[in-house]
Amino acid sequence: MQDAHLPAYKKAGFYVAGMFDIDNKKACILAKQFDISSVFGTIDEMCAAAGIECIYDVAVPANKLMDVLQHLPANCNVLMQKPMGENLTDAKAILAFTEANKMCAAVNFQLRYAPYVNAARNIIQQKLIGDIYDIMININVFTPWHLWSFLFESPRVEILYHSIHYIDLIRNILGNPSGMFARTFKHPVMQKLSSVRSDILMDYGHEIRAVIHTNHTHNYGLHNQHSYIKIEGA
Repeated sequence: MQDAHLPAYKKAGFYVAGMFDIDNKKACILAKQFDISSVFGTIDEMCAAAGIECIYDVAVPANKLMDVLQHLPANCNVLMQKPMGENLTDAKAILAFTEANKMCAAVNFQLRYAPYVNAARNIIQQKLIGDIYDIMININVFTPWHLWSFLFESPRVEILYHSIHYIDLIRNILGNPSGMFARTFKHPVMQKLSSVRSDILMDYGHEIRAVIHTNHTHNYGLHNQHSYIKIEGA
């Protein structure tokens, strides 16, 4: 919230009516920093004040999503941080709960709406590069995973908390694949994390290649890091 959501909302001119955090001191500091008028002591207190004429922005670890959703009022609008639970069982339970309580719920897959992706999508839709036959996403960076302590308890990390954005982006462009092949990897200097590197192949038949390669442990200086999305058509 401090480094992503709240700065973006402030830049966009969105009014944040109030916030809650299990660390009340931290919430008070952020409220002062971003001119938020109310800091609530509990989720129930926040919901009583906010009602349903707002958007509940829930930025918590995946295994805490359902705990928060159960406090929100029926018929509310809720934006959930990705991923939608830590496994398929969690995702189905979250979906069933939001539908039963008539919530207008969404998961925060913002990469498909990034300005450069919108520009690329416009080029694709105009057929300026023909039919897509190759998409490659290559990430070779150093990510400070240690800043998110809850990740050390997660049974899966890289795909759920990062590459899920790239999978969603490719699906947005090409539709659902017929299958996927994926392998995640640990790293000698990050043994306490379940995975920090991934190779993913999405199956769209014999003519279309869609691959994702991520390495979050390339700690050899910014000048040696890179991150790109390559889309080819003919």
